[in-house]
Amino acid sequence: MQQNSTTIYNSVERHEAEPVNSAKVRKPLYEKRKKIFPKRAEGRFRQFKWLVMLFTLGIYYLTPWIRWDRGPHAPDQAVLVDLAGRRFYFFFIEIWPQEFFFVAGLLVMAGFGLFLVTSAVGRAWCGYACPQTVWVDLFLVVERAIEGDRNARIKLDTGPWTLDKIWKRLSKHAIWLVIAVATGGAWIFYFADAPTLLVNFATLQAPPVAYITVAILTATTYVFGGLMREQVCTYMCPWPRIQAAMLDESSLVVTYNDWRGEPRTRHAKKAAAAGESVGDCVDCNACVVVCPMGIDIRDGQQMECITCALCIDACDNVMDKLGKERGLIAYATLSDYSANMALATAGGSAPIDPKQVRDADGRFDDRIRHFNWRIVFRPRTLLYFGVWSLAGLALLFALLSRDRLDLNVIHDRNPQFVVESDGSIRNGYAVKLLNMIPEPRVITVSIEGMPGATMKVAGHDSADGRIVDVPVDPDKVTALRVFVTLPKDRLAEAAEGFQIIAEDRQGHERDVYSANFNTPGAK
Repeated sequence: MQQNSTTIYNSVERHEAEPVNSAKVRKPLYEKRKKIFPKRAEGRFRQFKWLVMLFTLGIYYLTPWIRWDRGPHAPDQAVLVDLAGRRFYFFFIEIWPQEFFFVAGLLVMAGFGLFLVTSAVGRAWCGYACPQTVWVDLFLVVERAIEGDRNARIKLDTGPWTLDKIWKRLSKHAIWLVIAVATGGAWIFYFADAPTLLVNFATLQAPPVAYITVAILTATTYVFGGLMREQVCTYMCPWPRIQAAMLDESSLVVTYNDWRGEPRTRHAKKAAAAGESVGDCVDCNACVVVCPMGIDIRDGQQMECITCALCIDACDNVMDKLGKERGLIAYATLSDYSANMALATAGGSAPIDPKQVRDADGRFDDRIRHFNWRIVFRPRTLLYFGVWSLAGLALLFALLSRDRLDLNVIHDRNPQFVVESDGSIRNGYAVKLLNMIPEPRVITVSIEGMPGATMKVAGHDSADGRIVDVPVDPDKVTALRVFVTLPKDRLAEAAEGFQIIAEDRQGHERDVYSANFNTPGAK
C-alpha cells in the first residue's frame, strides 16, 4: 500500500517554474520583461474558453458579411455604421444621429452589465471575453502549433539561432501578422458594404482612411496580442484597479484554498510518516506553468489575476491523479474562505492544520462551506440586474414606440414678416420633413389655428390654402419653404399662434410644431 501511494505521488509531474509576474518578485516598471511560456491546460474551464474564443471571433469576423433585406432604398448589410449617410443599421433597427440616446443607453447597459458580472463572478470579462484575452489565446494557439508546448518553447527561446529556429520564428510571426491584418480588415467592413470594400481594398481603390485604419489595428493587434501580452493587462488596462471596488465578500474569485492545501510539501508521505501536518498541495507548480499572467495563485489575490481559471483545471488534474477531492484551487467567496480558514486554524489561534477540516475517515468536515449558487442572487447583484433590466426595457419601449417621421421648423429671422400690398402679413418658415423609413411616402403638411390664415408651400399647389401633400424620398430629409399669410382684418388671430402638422395618413404617424406668427408692433 505504501509503495502504491508513493507511485501515485511520483506520477505527478513536477514543474520548475517561477511566477515571474507575481507581486512578490515583480521588479520595477522598467525592468526587462521576463517571457512567460504558459503550458497548455486541459479541463472544463479551458474548454469553455475555447467556446468563448470561437464565439467571439466568429461574431467579429463574420458579422459584416451577414445580409439583411431592407428594401431597394437601404443597404442590405445586417450591421453597418454608415458614417457618410449618418446612420447605424443593426438588422431591423435603424438609428439616426438625433437618436444617439439609444447608443448612450447601450453604453449604460454595458457598464452595469460589467458591474453585475464583476460583482457576481469577479473578473470573468477579463478571463474569457476581453479582446486582449481572446487574441492572446489565438496567438498562443499559433505559437504552440509551430514551436511546441512550454518546455519546447523555452528550449527554442534559449537555444542558438539555427535554421530551424529562424524558420519557426518567421512562420509564427508571419501568421501573427496575417491574423492582425484580418483583424484590422474586419473592422473597416463594419463601416461600408463589405463585399464592395473588399474589392476596392484589394484593387487599391479604397479611401486612404481604410488603409490607415487597417495599418493601425494591424500594429496594435500584433504588438498587444503577440509581443506585450500580459503587460497590457498589468500596466495599460485600468480595469484591474477599478474592479477591486466592485468586489465584496460574496464575489466569486479564483482562490487557492490554503486551509486545505497547507502545509505544502513535495514529500507528503515522508512528512506524514514523520507525524507532520500535511496539506493537499504537493507543490508541483502546475498552477504556475499554465498561468498566462505569470503569477502564483497560491500567493493570494493579485491585481494581475484575470480569473481565467486555467490554474483550477491544472490543479484539478493533479488532485485526480492523487485521488483527492477537486477544488484545492477553485472559484470561492471571501466569506466562505474566511469561515473555512477559521475552522482550519481554530479561529486563528493556531497554524493551519488539515486535520481540523477533515473527519476521522478523511472526508471534509460538515462545517466546511462550499460554493452555493444562491450566493449570486444577493441584494447587490439583484440591484445591478434591476438597473440593467430597467435600462434595457426603457430602450426597448423607446425603440418600439418611436415615430419614423420628424418635423423641424425654423421661423425666418430676416425679415420676420412681410407686409403685402393689400395689407396682409406673411411669415416665412424653413420646414424639414425627416422620413426615417427606407421607402418613399406622401406626407400631408397642414396648419391648425388662425382660421383666417392660408399656407403656401413653394413648388407645391394647395387646394384650400391650408393643406398640401408632399412626396418625400426614402430615408432622407426633405426641405420646404412654407409661407403663412394672415389677412389685414384677421391680424388679431396672430396672438393665438398656430400649429404646423406633418402627417402620414397611411402609416398613422404625426408630428406637430407650435409656431408663432409675427406682426407689426407685436411684442
